Amino acid sequence: MASLEEKIRTYKTAPFDSRFPNTNQTRNCFQNYLDFHRCGKSLSAQGRDTAPCEWFHRVYKSICPISWVAKWDDQREAGTFPGKI
Repeated sequence: MASLEEKIRTYKTAPFDSRFPNTNQTRNCFQNYLDFHRCGKSLSAQGRDTAPCEWFHRVYKSICPISWVAKWDDQREAGTFPGKI
């Protein structure tokens, strides 16, 4: 089985996620955005390398519209983001 580093290096597009079986991938996009920031926050607080979080970053970057990500980033900076990170 390929290691995490191997999977990240050979990443092409978001794989199937059984939590989101429908065609509409809005929830999948939002969940991976949350997971990326939660992962980074958690590992940074422990003083560990945040490289494993790169997987979530690549997934949400490939399935989320850029305008959504920009809006969410602005909301996080302003402290008005609706998700729990």
